[in-house]
Amino acid sequence: MDDKQFQRIKNLTELQGTSGFEEEIRQVMATEIKPFVDSVEYDGLGGVFGIRNSKVAEAPRIMVAAHMDEVGFLLTQILDNGLFRVVPLGGWNPYTVSAQRFTLKTRKGDYPVISSAVPPHLLRGTSGQKQLEVTDVLFDAGFESKEEAESFGVRPGDSIVPNVETILTANGKNIMSKSWDNRYGCTVVLDALEALQDTALPNTLIAGANVQEEVGLRGARTATHKFKPDLFFAVDCSAADDINGKKDTFGHLGEGFLLRIFDPGMITLKRMREFLLDTAETNHIPYQYFVSKGGTDAGQAHLANDGVPSAVIGVCARYIHTHQTLFNITDYEAAREMLITVIKSLDKSTVNTIIYGK
Repeated sequence: MDDKQFQRIKNLTELQGTSGFEEEIRQVMATEIKPFVDSVEYDGLGGVFGIRNSKVAEAPRIMVAAHMDEVGFLLTQILDNGLFRVVPLGGWNPYTVSAQRFTLKTRKGDYPVISSAVPPHLLRGTSGQKQLEVTDVLFDAGFESKEEAESFGVRPGDSIVPNVETILTANGKNIMSKSWDNRYGCTVVLDALEALQDTALPNTLIAGANVQEEVGLRGARTATHKFKPDLFFAVDCSAADDINGKKDTFGHLGEGFLLRIFDPGMITLKRMREFLLDTAETNHIPYQYFVSKGGTDAGQAHLANDGVPSAVIGVCARYIHTHQTLFNITDYEAAREMLITVIKSLDKSTVNTIIYGK
């Protein structure tokens, strides 16, 4: 991985935007996509996609979608003492929320804020925090009263987002960051568009990023309806399950991109799975099968319109939906190569074979 690649990952992962508050990421994506496409378009919820029109008659429409949003919080109440109550935006393990640094984003500006934690001294003689809920954790920006917080522009409905620096691990093989779920997808979309800028494609390519995936795959519904693809590919990050040394778990760092075959919202169709498997093996791209307990935008897209055959070209990362994730550089490179190869190969005949078997 060269410095240009690392800087793109660093820039995108350090951007702050939780579900419903994706403006910062959307602006960057629109700017970065524009040089490589014929037009940039938006759906009504704020998803942004670049369109590359094919010169081939009756070319199939191929949609590649990341999602911009990361997990975060929504401020729901300002207490009299100046602290905040929140609700989660996306899934959080409550025991990872406390004692972390965040950014509170308000109409008057961004402010530092930390999540509260009970020191062990105050837990002595108690039953501890055995039933902790995310909504039990208060957030503290140092304001001394509700009135002081309001004077700084703080209001219910403001967003709170993790504040983390992206860095390389000591061995240079992995990256530590927040929000690889799913700035991975944003990164790989930009990389693919740049790599393909001088390549004539046998399809019309619709590539970009949805909003509000972490709160119910909402943006995928509106975007798929607007752009009406023949095939849909989500590019998303999933949870690695490899830290205990078990071999029979799904999602291991360093073993290639994720070939998702099942999750609660979607079964990858047989001919789509065979196409992806043949593409990876023919081109010697490292992959690993993946079964997930969580879904992606493909779960929403494949039910859209009259049905859109969909798949996921993913990567795994440790500790997702927290402040700190760790992911492997070679896994990303495999996913990038896979996405580029897939896009180049999807002509009308191949798409018809995937959809109709002929």
